[in-house]
Amino acid sequence: MSTLNEKMRNMPKVDQILSLDCLQDILENTSREVVVDAVRQAIASMRQAVLDGQDMEVSAEKAARLALADLRKNDVRSLRRVINGTGVILHTNLGRARLCETAADVAASVAMGYSTLEFDIESGKRGSRHDHINRLICEVTGAEDAIAVNNNAAATMLCLSAMAAGREVIVSRGELVEIGGAFRIPDIMKTSGAVLCEVGTTNKTHLYDYEKNISDQTAALMKVHTSNYRIMGFTEDVSCKELVKLAHDRDLPCIFDIGSGLIVDLHTLGLDEPTVPQALKDGADVVLFSGDKLLGGPQAGIIAGKKEYIEAMKKHPLARVLRLDKMTLAALEETFRQYRDLKQACTTIPVLRMITTPIEEVRKKASAFAEQLAAENTNARFGVLDTVGRVGGGSAPMLNLDTCAVTVEPLNINVDQLAERLRTWTVPVICHIQDGQLLLDMRTVSNDELFTLAKAIAAVL
Repeated sequence: MSTLNEKMRNMPKVDQILSLDCLQDILENTSREVVVDAVRQAIASMRQAVLDGQDMEVSAEKAARLALADLRKNDVRSLRRVINGTGVILHTNLGRARLCETAADVAASVAMGYSTLEFDIESGKRGSRHDHINRLICEVTGAEDAIAVNNNAAATMLCLSAMAAGREVIVSRGELVEIGGAFRIPDIMKTSGAVLCEVGTTNKTHLYDYEKNISDQTAALMKVHTSNYRIMGFTEDVSCKELVKLAHDRDLPCIFDIGSGLIVDLHTLGLDEPTVPQALKDGADVVLFSGDKLLGGPQAGIIAGKKEYIEAMKKHPLARVLRLDKMTLAALEETFRQYRDLKQACTTIPVLRMITTPIEEVRKKASAFAEQLAAENTNARFGVLDTVGRVGGGSAPMLNLDTCAVTVEPLNINVDQLAERLRTWTVPVICHIQDGQLLLDMRTVSNDELFTLAKAIAAVL
């Protein structure tokens, strides 16, 4: 008891702690009130630990260390950049598509000043935020008109609300997909006010399944690309062309939710994904797709197609609810500008560049980086391993991307500790462990991140 009383009597005072040299730098660069609050919390924590019977050091220096740790923790931004060493290009948990450099620059420029968001420079009057991207999307995809909202689920909701509220939309049972976060096409359709009419079976849907279910209550036929899974074996589905012909023969529109938003045909690389221009060429009246997947832009849901349907969506009340902000619009406009030159886009759009980079180049980068790390660090073994990456983001689920990783085997700590230290470093490094080795996939680590990655590895080892 005497020890407890003694510790309580010796509890340091706020002014005593604030006078310590170790706090002077932070006092010069941080609000005094914030530092004082952290010190008071440190004293309270110390007091509670003593009351709980813990063998806690009671001193001004200890309180200062606790306060500094708390201040530094709170100073770290929750949403911050990480280095993706997983080999998954469109990693949903890590923010999906990386923006191209010019798109990021334009978004930052618009964010830091006033902009032409809803102002027409030529007339000097109010403009529409839709006008910034309509022309470009139409130029790149071949659509008559377009609108962008905040994600593809929102695009689906707006489309169905404007085109089919209170009426039926016919969809194949095998295409009633669930997207990220347990959101499902049937639920989105129900919320939009449209009535789901599911036809066919899980593995087989024929054209006649749609045909025999068309009635005077039918508003549209809808095709949903199963971008995040494949049904293999005894299967059959109806192509976009076939569904379009049936819809138009019955004076109905055909909606195609294409999902991943691929613009460039990459079938030669094994990427078996439909492209937006081809879907529109096949006659789909409205095509829906994401901005932050294979398109390689910011999070957005893009609706491209016939002007009569897009105009109805622009006038719908949900269009304002789901509209994009100025920074996203700026980044999306610049992303589509890259697609004016498809060959250039494969170089400037990071997602396309990572997918199309030959394995030989990835292996060469991995070998050079492994040699550099081995020369700079003696407390780990480094190697090179051919492995398999993924496109990710609910795209191309059957495609294995040949890739190459740098392997790290620490000598003084175990591999799990190394992974944790990298994950919690100043610039978090996200990787994975395989057969007792830490793998850093070089397909998803850009050249301009190698210096930072090398510095992180040296620091945590």
